Amino acid sequence: MAKRLMFEKPLGMRDTLPFFYNQKTKAKEKLTSAILSYGYSMMDTPLLEYHETVGKMSATLEQQLFKLLDQQGHTLVLRPDMTAPIARVAASQLKNAEFPIRLAYDGPVFRAQQTEGGKPAQFEQVGTELIGDHSSYGDAEVIALLVESLKQSGLEDFVITIGHIGFVKAFFNDLLGDDDETTELLLQHLYRKNYVGFREDVKRSQLPSDTKNALLSLLQLRGGEEVFTASKALARNQSCMQAVNELKQLYKILNQYGVDQYVHVDLNLISHMNYYTGILFEGYAPNLGALLCNGGRYDTLLPSFQLNASATGFAIHLERLIEALDVQEEEDVRMGVIVDDDTHAEGIKRAAELRSEGHLVLLQHVDQIPDLIKFKEQLNDSIDLTVKGGGLDE
Repeated sequence: MAKRLMFEKPLGMRDTLPFFYNQKTKAKEKLTSAILSYGYSMMDTPLLEYHETVGKMSATLEQQLFKLLDQQGHTLVLRPDMTAPIARVAASQLKNAEFPIRLAYDGPVFRAQQTEGGKPAQFEQVGTELIGDHSSYGDAEVIALLVESLKQSGLEDFVITIGHIGFVKAFFNDLLGDDDETTELLLQHLYRKNYVGFREDVKRSQLPSDTKNALLSLLQLRGGEEVFTASKALARNQSCMQAVNELKQLYKILNQYGVDQYVHVDLNLISHMNYYTGILFEGYAPNLGALLCNGGRYDTLLPSFQLNASATGFAIHLERLIEALDVQEEEDVRMGVIVDDDTHAEGIKRAAELRSEGHLVLLQHVDQIPDLIKFKEQLNDSIDLTVKGGGLDE
């Protein structure tokens, strides 16, 4: 092995050290508890899937897929998301189940990185899929559950931005028609939240003045309930109006759930996941420079697996949630039982008793402790059986 690779990791991969691992475990337990309380059932899928099915249906860019060949020559991928694999399961092993189906998951997904830019190639998601409910009530349940899950994890300051992919598509189609190049350019700006670039490209374009003004006005459709009123002037066709009405109905139900204070409306919202067909949403937290969570309605994905059903769901980026929680490293609460050759057997019994009481206990031979005083300082309490009487150290 080349020396320069001895301590290196593949691009985008990270080690999870004990403190961060423990925080992930605690957060995952709290998220899962909230999800289960809404009647969802946990499940898992293989890390490896066929490229021809899950790989192509995942909407992840081809260059971001980790690919390998099995012994039969089939191209496999490390799962790039959890939605497509669960859609595969719903359309096969659960195809005869009664709708709606409420499923949940936690596990790693993989997306290859071309350059080292701080983005992980492996990260963990916790999420849900509500299958077979095509109503606004289903969309609202998923968003309300997302809010509840984040609150249960300990996160207090966050916002969920809701939009509708149908509004953006119908709006651009009405204004730009077959001008695919301009449409794609402006959509990329919206996806990257590059509103300055959006404005500049609109202003320098050869489009008519009224079209430019309408495109620039789109950027104002972000905020609270007032967005629904402001959107009437720009909702130039029936598809736009339908999208706005669906958002209004969703917002009304979210108000009934009592989570509307966490919700922000954004009619500029789009996603790189091309299987979203209606309501979509993203979650953000202060001081977090990336998306915390996202989700939406995907009514065409399951039919691509030959199951005629609509679905909606969300995914929380677990590592980013830990970053947003900003938990400070806590002191160890472990106890120690220190033994020598004569007291080792007694130490085993004493440690077992303490563990049965719920303590975290280290059993350590004194000969393997370089600095006994420092070792004891790192413990919550210690029982030194090398000292006559073996009492609890003060």
